[in-house]
Amino acid sequence: MGIIERIKEIESEMARTQKNKATEYHLGQLKAKIAKLRTQLLEPPKGSSGGGDGFEVTKFGHGRVALIGFPSVGKSTLLTTLTGTHSEAASYEFTTLTCIPGIIHYNDTKIQLLDLPGIIEGASEGKGRGRQVIAVAKSSDLVLMVLDASKSEGHRQILTRELEAVGLRLNKRPPHIYFKKKKTGGISFNSTMPLTHVDEKLCYQILHEYKIHNAEVLFREDATVDDLIDVIEGNRKYIKCVYVYNKIDVVGIDDVDRLARLPNSIVISANLKLNLDRLLARMWEEMGLVRVYTKPQGQQPDFSEPVVLSADRGGCTVEDFCNHIHRTLVKDLKYALVWGTSARHYPQHCGLTHLLQDEDVVQIVKKKEKDEGGKGRFKSHSNAPARIADREKKAPLKQ
Repeated sequence: MGIIERIKEIESEMARTQKNKATEYHLGQLKAKIAKLRTQLLEPPKGSSGGGDGFEVTKFGHGRVALIGFPSVGKSTLLTTLTGTHSEAASYEFTTLTCIPGIIHYNDTKIQLLDLPGIIEGASEGKGRGRQVIAVAKSSDLVLMVLDASKSEGHRQILTRELEAVGLRLNKRPPHIYFKKKKTGGISFNSTMPLTHVDEKLCYQILHEYKIHNAEVLFREDATVDDLIDVIEGNRKYIKCVYVYNKIDVVGIDDVDRLARLPNSIVISANLKLNLDRLLARMWEEMGLVRVYTKPQGQQPDFSEPVVLSADRGGCTVEDFCNHIHRTLVKDLKYALVWGTSARHYPQHCGLTHLLQDEDVVQIVKKKEKDEGGKGRFKSHSNAPARIADREKKAPLKQ
């Protein structure tokens, strides 16, 4: 029996099982088995050289956004409209067969937009190049799920289910669970608050399903069984997602109003170029990009080329700013002068841990090199301690 057949068999068993207090341990074990099988499904086959027919493109710019959706929902038209890059668009499905990148120039930054082929139900099992599409989406900073406003709401649920099946968690944060494997000592189970979904026995059963018999587990929140499995697997990607409802020009105003009020959603028309400025503003807001301008000592700030930081790519502190310019700059830093919304007064003397905000101006002040003591013949060039350096014989004065 193949992996896909085993997954379907366990899913049908879970559907037949009644959910109550007596069956929660059994259901927890079944969820752990499905998670293990899906991880095996995503692994490359043994004996393969690692090469494949994927279509990963090199990362470029200050952020990466992936367009995901069913065929013929307007992804290629949206890419062409926003970036100017030509992507083949036609009235038939599967017009786009590979990954087509484009660059959006917005707020002095460059954002890479990827037009991916449409995925269908069963993409997590490899149907319709689904695995390659989802692999590219995992490397993105933001996912735009493009949906047809004139079609049923079920498309959004199908796509979310397919992405979650391969370890993509949309608009969620990592669970506050501390997990560490040990060599000996058994399983240590603790929590900082009352738990309503998981108890010690269920945690032991799930860990034994993964053949883990020595570990530390600490719950810092009232997490579910699925959260515990995600932490044990350790390969989940938590990514922000905006649901983009395209083709609003073919539906009524009441439907447009209803879709626009849904959480994490925005309505557009790529063909008529409606509401695209709001889409760009929403992308900027979700990615959390921070522009920082440099100011050389005694000169005006340079507003032509900002240093772009983000929490997802390193961080937004003064230390991250220094590392972005040069990795040796942190050692030479004495303090930083900051102008902008993150400063309490202008300029503010800040250390490495100061959190920068959008459109701040930063001037780096370096440490001064200490002069060595003594002059002329009595100047010491030795790195030895003073009491030894003083005893070293100096060269005679020139005649």
